Amino acid sequence: MRLRTVTAVLPAVALAALVSGCGIRTTTVPVDAGAAPSRVPCNVPESSAPAPGVPVRAFLVCGSQLEPVDRRSPQPEDKASGDPVRTASALLAQLLAEPSEAERQAGFTTAVRAPLSVARGRAGDPEGTLRLSRQPEDLAPAALSQLVCTFAESSAGAGGHTVLLAGPGAYPPKRYRCTTELRERPESAPPTAPAAVRATPAG
Repeated sequence: MRLRTVTAVLPAVALAALVSGCGIRTTTVPVDAGAAPSRVPCNVPESSAPAPGVPVRAFLVCGSQLEPVDRRSPQPEDKASGDPVRTASALLAQLLAEPSEAERQAGFTTAVRAPLSVARGRAGDPEGTLRLSRQPEDLAPAALSQLVCTFAESSAGAGGHTVLLAGPGAYPPKRYRCTTELRERPESAPPTAPAAVRATPAG
């Protein structure tokens, strides 16, 4: 009887020794180690010699999130501000351009694709409306999120981290908001509100 008990225990002891020998700690409690760390740096090294042009900020996709990238626009400085449509056109050109080699190495991509252009609102639109050549809802979610945050965080925005956008059709413009949640999940739909709603002052 004793021999049979010892024989039954031996495999369990051997298994425990094997597990501890591999450096694996046994536990009966589930352990949540969290998400795997991202290997994407999302950080472009600064150039020692700044490029000519007007400094602008565009939001690109990196590590499944939106991250701002500082660039230089060739737009003349005297025309870079004061005209939301001109500013939006310059920013759209930045989003349509392929990321630089340094940006690609850092993990940046863009979901905005041509053909796409931006123009001023039509008669009856609220002041500051930007009309795209395609309906905003027809764009890829990440592309629309890029446009919303890039425009909203610039002088082309409508204040309060928002931008008034519409397409070429008869649909009225909507107020799109760039939020922390949208920057973290650019594949989600940007929050909207009627264009007539007054934006909260930026602060």
